Order: sequence, then C-alpha cells, then structure tokens
Amino acid sequence: MSELEYREEAYGEEILAVEPGGIEAIPDRDRHGKAWNLFAVWTSPNLEFATIYVGALGMFFGLSVTQAILGAILGNVLGAISQYFLTQDGPRYGVPQMILSRIPFGKGGNIFPAMFNSVAAGIGWFAVNSISGALALHTITHWSTKLCLVIVALAQVTIAFIGHNLVQTVEKYLMPYLVIVFAIAAVVIIGKPAVASPESWHAPGAFWLFLGAVYGYSAGWNPFAADYARYLPKSEDPKAAGRFAALGLIVAPTILEIVGILAVRAGMGSSAPTDDFKGLLGGTLGTLVLLGVVLGSICANVLNVYSGSISFLTMGIKMKTHYLRAILAVVWGVLGYLVATKYLNDVAKIENFLLVMAYWIGPWLGVVFADRVRRSGTNISSLLFARRGNIAGPIAFVLSIAVSVYLFSNQVWYTGYFPKHNPQLGDIAFLVGFALAFAIYWILFPVGEAHDRASRKYAGELPPSSNQ
Repeated sequence: MSELEYREEAYGEEILAVEPGGIEAIPDRDRHGKAWNLFAVWTSPNLEFATIYVGALGMFFGLSVTQAILGAILGNVLGAISQYFLTQDGPRYGVPQMILSRIPFGKGGNIFPAMFNSVAAGIGWFAVNSISGALALHTITHWSTKLCLVIVALAQVTIAFIGHNLVQTVEKYLMPYLVIVFAIAAVVIIGKPAVASPESWHAPGAFWLFLGAVYGYSAGWNPFAADYARYLPKSEDPKAAGRFAALGLIVAPTILEIVGILAVRAGMGSSAPTDDFKGLLGGTLGTLVLLGVVLGSICANVLNVYSGSISFLTMGIKMKTHYLRAILAVVWGVLGYLVATKYLNDVAKIENFLLVMAYWIGPWLGVVFADRVRRSGTNISSLLFARRGNIAGPIAFVLSIAVSVYLFSNQVWYTGYFPKHNPQLGDIAFLVGFALAFAIYWILFPVGEAHDRASRKYAGELPPSSNQ
C-alpha cells in the first residue's frame, strides 16, 4: 500500500515566502485558511473583460437577449456543479487536482490530461489574458504594447513564483476594487438604450453553440479546483469549501456575461469590443474599468501559470530542488509571454486553438465522475502516489474525445459531421464527450481495476498473491 507523499519543507502562512515543494500532499502543520476564502479565489479571476466578451458572443451568434441570458446562467451553473464536487477533495487529501486525476487514469495515463491542462492554461490562456491586460494598460498609459505586455506578464509570473499564499492574498484584496468598478459599469450598461435587441427565438443551433462556449469557459477552471483548497485544514467542512468555490463560478461570471449581452444590445461590436465598451462607459469610468481589466487579467493568470506548472509536475517530472514548482512557474510564464508577443495583434488565432483544445475537459470530467461514483465511500489516499495503472481512464478519454470532436465539434478550425449536415445542432461536443467518457469508463471499470492490481504487483507495491 502506498501512502501519501508529504512535503517536508515548512511553509506556514507567510505571504512573501516562496512556496517550497511541488505536488506533494500538504502536511497538517501547513494547513490554514477558511472555506469562504475560495469565493474570492474564484470570483476575482472572472472579473475581467474576457468574461464580458463570452457573454457578448451570445448576441454575436444572433440570439435574443433572453436566450443569451438563459445560456449564460445555465452554462455557469453546469460549470459550478462540477467545481463544487471537485473542490471537496482539496481539504480531504491535501493534493492538487491533477494528482487526484491519477485515480481513474493511473500514473502514466494521467500524462494526457495533465499535459493538456498544463499547455492550455499555463501557456495558452496565460498568453490570451496577458494580451488583454497589456492592451488595456496601453490604452490607459499610451506606453508601447510590448512594454505593457512585459509589465503585466512580469507581475503575473512573480506572484505565481512566490506561490499559494500570495496568490490567495492577491485574489482576496483585488476583489473589492474589481467588484465595485464592474458593478458600476453594469449599472451604466443596463441603463443604456437598446440599439440592437432581437427578441425572436432562433433555431437551437446558435443557443447550443453559445451554451457550450459559456460552459467551456466556466468548466475550464475545473482542472484547478483542488489546487486552491488543498491547504485548508482537515477540520474545514469540504462541502462548505465546495459551495464557496461554486458560488465564485456562478455569481461574477453570470453577471459580467449578462453585462456583455446588454453591451452588444447598446452598440458594442465584435471588431473592437474593448474600445466600444469603454466608449459606452465614458472617460473616467472607462479608465477605471480598463484598470480593472488589467487587474482581472493578473488575477486570472496567476491561477493559470501556477496550476499549469503544478499540472506539468504531475506528469512525473522530478529535479533535485525544493523549489521546482516555483522554477516551472517562471518557465511557463516565459513560454506564455513568447506566445503572447507572437500573437499580440492576432489573439483570435490563439483563442480559436484553445476553444478546440478545450474539448478535453468534458471527457476528463466524465471519466473523473464515473470513477467517483464507482468508488463512492472509498478512501483513495493509498492510490494517489502509487505506481499503478488504470487503462480504463485513458481508453475512455481518448475514444470520447475522438468521437465527440469528429462528429459534433463546431468551431472555426473544424466542423464535425453532424453540425455540418444539421446546423441546428450547434456544438454539443462537450456534452457528448462527457456522457460518452462516463459510459465507457463505467463499463471498463473492472478492466481498469484488474490493470491496477497487476501494475502494483509488478511494481512491488502489492504481494504477488494479493487480490486487493
């Protein structure tokens, strides 16, 4: 039986101390914080212009205001439900989310979702949000966009390098400003007269496409869920942690996406949405909101690069240093910065790539939740760091991605078979991927358990005669 691998170096509650270790379990001496802190952790990163733009997509797709608002609410609720359940394992086991992902995937098979998460978050979304923050800072200061990009990226990487305690503190203390300035902006936008407000209901294709975009944006945080709950003391109620995390993914994103919907109704276009949005707000408020865009991009990206580096470590990367996570945060930040400089004037290319790449999250969630139901009531501590395999997870994951994308994807880069011939379907690849992965893993679970036992016996972690 393999036990949890605990971090040896002390960390405590110091805010500016560089967080030691990497993906090891957090020892009781370093556990601290309250469940309610997670509300700020998941609210602040979503108080940014990217969230507003996601809401605006509903109107750009031709939906009515009512349809778009319904899609925003439903998409965020769905993403928050999975966040609620995943977050609870943070205080229970004290390990990152991608270590927990090893249970249904095995140590080797978990390389696939860990790699997707690491590249998409730590490099891709880091680049997109850095560009957003840099352009907003450029508008405020009139400095060169490259200088603004350096400033924004440097702030983000520095915070992620120092680690968990500073990340939590930044999210907590930037939230009041972000809440106030975006709340005022929301009131102003709501009061604007309608320029374009179609209220006729359209074919469901556009609605499903928009719902998938909102859900994908919200569920994109799910692979990070336990990363920011793993420091909570075991005495903290896991369900309370889940509730506060879920609320963070419902309240702020839904409100800002509705603001984006109403901003399009008031005249915001798709070609220069940031400038249009600022124009709707006026001079001073527009500037304050642009500052909020800069701060919001920082709040989002410190999570992206911090969790991206942790996900990379779960692939089995090891070095003889107590600060491997911190070093990797810098490496990931540099790579994200280089991508951002290449696409500074064409961020849509990265966004299109990331929207396609996000199709892995639905199948990953399907595998994870099928395993949770199968193992209901089981303590999984002994499996987290074991040298074990579980072939059921990778098979379900790969097959469901291949089928769902090939048949149901509807993106700029690729249109699947069914949307191509039935446009009213929209894009339901996320939903199909989740359902298919859940079903395949459920059926293959006994095969995965047999592979688990065989691999642990081979590794010497179970005696040859064991039937465990």
